[in-house]
Amino acid sequence: MTPPAPLVGIPSYHLAHGRVSGWVTGGFALPERYVSALRRAGVRPVILPGHDPSPPEEVLAPLAGLVLAGGGDIEPDRYRAETHPSVYGVDAERDSTEFELAAAALALGVPTLGICRGFQVLNVLCGGTIEQHLPERLGTTHGDPGTGRSASHPVRVAPGSRLAAAVGDAGLDRCTSHHHQGVATLGEGLVPVAWSPDGLVEGLEPAEPRGWFVAVQWHPEATAADDPGQQALFDAFGAQVRARAAAG
Repeated sequence: MTPPAPLVGIPSYHLAHGRVSGWVTGGFALPERYVSALRRAGVRPVILPGHDPSPPEEVLAPLAGLVLAGGGDIEPDRYRAETHPSVYGVDAERDSTEFELAAAALALGVPTLGICRGFQVLNVLCGGTIEQHLPERLGTTHGDPGTGRSASHPVRVAPGSRLAAAVGDAGLDRCTSHHHQGVATLGEGLVPVAWSPDGLVEGLEPAEPRGWFVAVQWHPEATAADDPGQQALFDAFGAQVRARAAAG
């Protein structure tokens, strides 16, 4: 008998009252493309709604993997910075959820994939800081999250990295981005493993993780249905999740 697909937790977006017509209160949601990419990778996504007061180790206990999805900006207080006027979508409850779960996943060796905001959560968790508005430093943009406009660009990948094992040493020709922030200073123990043509760090991995942990600044889920290179990242994550589930 084929074993059931292992469970992967994904903290969700909080939707304010009125965001969905007819809902008398707020709610929690996640873009469908994350769910579809994970199902293609052979795992079963579980949406985590809001902050759970239970210990993060208890939240992770039934899960064999964790995904930290895209979303609004991290509260700048977490990396000891004043708030830039461009900062948007701060959700303190989601920050607490994701920082607690990411720290526990690192400690326990739970396979984890960070995407866009999730990439930044890993960097700040490890003591790094965030460039709050990239156009002021780079003079270019990686899309506009405020309007939903995306940018497409290649990504160079470090040979020998976990990311390269997933997508290949040649890197990826077409990555979809829509973020206005990026790494300013690198978190302790993290290794850059991918870069866009303008030099922005696009991939991070812990140098000595207890388990598989890869974080990317772009959105692989956006094109994974039609781009095998992007789906390959989810497939590599799924393989790690299934291995952990099989090991018990």
